[in-house]
Amino acid sequence: MTSQTEKQKMLAGEQYNPLDRQLSAEREACKITLKQFNDSAPQDTKQRRELLKELFKKKVQVWIEPPFYCDYGSNIELGKQVFFNFNCVVLDAAKVTIGNNVFIGPAVQIYTSIHPKDASQRRKFFESAKPISIGDDVWIGGGAIILPGVTIGDRSIIGAGSVVTKDIPEDVSVAGNPAKIINKN
Repeated sequence: MTSQTEKQKMLAGEQYNPLDRQLSAEREACKITLKQFNDSAPQDTKQRRELLKELFKKKVQVWIEPPFYCDYGSNIELGKQVFFNFNCVVLDAAKVTIGNNVFIGPAVQIYTSIHPKDASQRRKFFESAKPISIGDDVWIGGGAIILPGVTIGDRSIIGAGSVVTKDIPEDVSVAGNPAKIINKN
């Protein structure tokens, strides 16, 4: 019986060691690409496109206002016409799927990583991750935080500063901490 790598455990949503050599190397490579992207000149669109292709491991139709930060990049799946405003963070230890025509405001944070509730387990520095899915035509207001395992339905609006702790259905507006439905769209 072969044992799973830490990366396989991570992507399967199991507890894994983020200090693993392979995972650390992938995060470092991502940081180098992000540094180049974040420092690139706005008019150098060709360089930016190439860096985003390297980051996401495929050609994407995305507009990202630097600075942008993520752990791996390769675990982020983007639809067409996705916009990230300044200073967004995507902790993509699990898959983050973002649909078509999604607008993501400044300083939005998307977290897939989960640390154990038990302090003795946290001291061992292990973690797990749950995927996040954001539907088509979603608008996420500035400063919103999307927590692990959340699905946001098509055409929904997440109010600025909201903390999304559970799934959001299609065609609603939510706001608050924790985010609650405030009306149907």
